[in-house]
Amino acid sequence: MSDGIFLGLGAPDKDGGIPQYLNLRRANRHGLIAGATGTGKTVTLQGIAESFSARGVPVFVADVKGDLSGIAMAGSPTFKNADKLVSRAREIGIENYSYADSPAIFWDLYGEQGHPIRTTVSEMGPLLLARLMGLNETQEGVLTIAFRAADEDGLLLLDLGDLQAMLAWCADNADSLSARYGNVTKASVGAIQRQLLQLDSQGGAHFFGEPALDIHDFLKLDDQGRGYVNILAADKLMQSPKLYATFLLWLLSELFETLPEVGDPEKPRLVFFFDEAHLLFDDAPKALADKIEQVVRLIRSKGVGVYFVTQNPIDIPEDVAGQLGNRVQHALRAFTPRDQRAIKAAAETFRINPDLDVATAITELKVGEALVSLLQDDGSPGIVQRTLIAPPRSRLGPVDAKERAIIQSISPVAGKYDEAIDRESAEEILAARGQAAAAAAQAAKAQAEADKAAATQAKAKAKQREQELKEQARRDAVAAREAARPSVFDKAVQSATRSAASSVGRQVANELGKAVFGGSSRKSSSGGIAGKLVRGILGSLFK
Repeated sequence: MSDGIFLGLGAPDKDGGIPQYLNLRRANRHGLIAGATGTGKTVTLQGIAESFSARGVPVFVADVKGDLSGIAMAGSPTFKNADKLVSRAREIGIENYSYADSPAIFWDLYGEQGHPIRTTVSEMGPLLLARLMGLNETQEGVLTIAFRAADEDGLLLLDLGDLQAMLAWCADNADSLSARYGNVTKASVGAIQRQLLQLDSQGGAHFFGEPALDIHDFLKLDDQGRGYVNILAADKLMQSPKLYATFLLWLLSELFETLPEVGDPEKPRLVFFFDEAHLLFDDAPKALADKIEQVVRLIRSKGVGVYFVTQNPIDIPEDVAGQLGNRVQHALRAFTPRDQRAIKAAAETFRINPDLDVATAITELKVGEALVSLLQDDGSPGIVQRTLIAPPRSRLGPVDAKERAIIQSISPVAGKYDEAIDRESAEEILAARGQAAAAAAQAAKAQAEADKAAATQAKAKAKQREQELKEQARRDAVAAREAARPSVFDKAVQSATRSAASSVGRQVANELGKAVFGGSSRKSSSGGIAGKLVRGILGSLFK
């Protein structure tokens, strides 16, 4: 099949074997690569990824064990297992087998082994964050309210610091938020804040911030038209399985929300390999499981193929497994009842091959051998075939630190994400508001104290003025009394005047008495009385 990816050679028939091709036009119908540890899943994944790249299809793959970084380097006869690759190529009839590299971009959430991948808290959303922090339904509701309040207030939630600040604001305004959205308790806010601290201690803070990932950087082609293989260093990330699963689910969601509808293109726009896929579904609440199913079911129309890689096929929920049209099943071991159930489940998902006992074959497969069922051009599943998987052409094993640094330095996104940006967002705005409020409160307190001091001072001045006025009035009264009282000189003059007046008056009276009554007052009694009367009157006048 000229427009397909050669996966390997199926069971021999009269023509010598049935080549198994992954139809590019059906590659966006998703797939599954399953098998026990050590059966060849990683090598199969590497071969498929480099084949997609060679056909101009960008790839994203999580490198859980660190082995897949070797896809960026051509294989070599000097490397481990090189002779086995050549032998397998010869066995399945690959002519002119040669080593080749694939263009690669290294990514790392922690920024240690590749370009940092960041997103904002707002883009992650409350549902995925609640899953990441293991919140219960009540706490998830409070987190949703915090997002809603931030959105209505125009506050950007970019990093964990912004979310912590917003939660603290919610605790301070719990009463008003409860009246608008429902019950918001400080206990629930505190529980979320503790989970955020735990997430921060696990390195989650590296994932949140800016510059945020532009999903189109996963869709780049090199100058030869080959798709870049985006390799996420996940060996350290696997120590935080919830962060790993939530990140990959967020990535799928971003692809779904960002990319336009393309229906069924001639080849996928991107192929997404999800290693250790069971982590996505472990302990996932129903709302999250529904979102996973929705994204897997609908992202096909965006031209994105999702391939789950897991040890046991029963790790994938039935609703999701039913969407996986291309299947590569490596060996399973029937050591436990769970293994036996997995074998039975895997056997029942394949299109029946009358010449093959699938359940038995699954336990007999050798390393590098798999049961393969791929979608045909008309969309129907192919008959399952026991297949020898084609060897990759790139290096089996990781690149070293020097090779990684060189590849990263010539990356098409070099310098775009390496330095974090901390612009004004909720944390800074709320802090500024708090400082402004504190300053305003301090100013109001100072003004109140100043007003109080001014009032006290004015009251003291008024009292002092009142006392001064009273004292002035008293002094004026005393002065008035003093002014009204005659002086010693005046008294002397008055006394002298009275004395003189009295003397003159007596003389006048005597003379007048004499004139009126005649004779001496001594000689006439009437004249004496009249004289006394005249003298009294005159005395009063001259007094």
